[in-house]
Amino acid sequence: MTFKRSSGILLHPSSLPSPYGIGDLGPQAFRFVDWLSSTGCKLWQVLPLGPTGYGDSPYQCFSAFAGNPYLISLDDLFADGLLTQEDLNGMKDLPASHVDFGLLIPRKLDLLQKAFSTYQSQPEQLRPAFDYFCAENASWLDDYTLFMALKESNGGGSWSGWPEPLRSRKKTALRKAQSELAETIMRYAFYQFIFFRQWNKLRAYANERSIQIIGDLPIFVANDSADVWAHPELFYG
Repeated sequence: MTFKRSSGILLHPSSLPSPYGIGDLGPQAFRFVDWLSSTGCKLWQVLPLGPTGYGDSPYQCFSAFAGNPYLISLDDLFADGLLTQEDLNGMKDLPASHVDFGLLIPRKLDLLQKAFSTYQSQPEQLRPAFDYFCAENASWLDDYTLFMALKESNGGGSWSGWPEPLRSRKKTALRKAQSELAETIMRYAFYQFIFFRQWNKLRAYANERSIQIIGDLPIFVANDSADVWAHPELFYG
């Protein structure tokens, strides 16, 4: 395979400028693509974009397939009618020079949960696309959303500390959890739907301007991840 000599920049989306405490997949990402195109660059290299776990490292993700909800653009949620301007204004006191994850995470998750609640009250606009996304990605999404719902219900602890029937994925225990945590599972699925909706829009915009997005994959998955929990037979314990 022949690769044309090209230049580009490595930049994780979290490092983009933002008035909301963390760079995201919104307007500034599109502006960055425009700048890359204007300079003749052809590559945007990103680090893994998965949902970060302990230490907020992109190499310590709860899934090798899922997207990081902290990168969801609040501006786009506002454009979709899922958040208000007041919601956005409430994030503008976060640091602009760096990401303070301790301050950011609970506040951004509150807004993402509000966006989900707004969706539930008026699902007509996004429901067909959401349902299609869930069906198309069921091979990894079902395990991931159940994993995250169980993690939340177990105080955020590693799956290795969950009750044994859940650790070993006993069918009866999983069915009970799927029933009792149905709304939480849907909420995590909604976050992934929104993430990939925004990410795919950004990728298409970049490709239209002859910018390729490249990046390293999380080939060494975290032990506390949906991947290891769902498929322990593939990993050394």
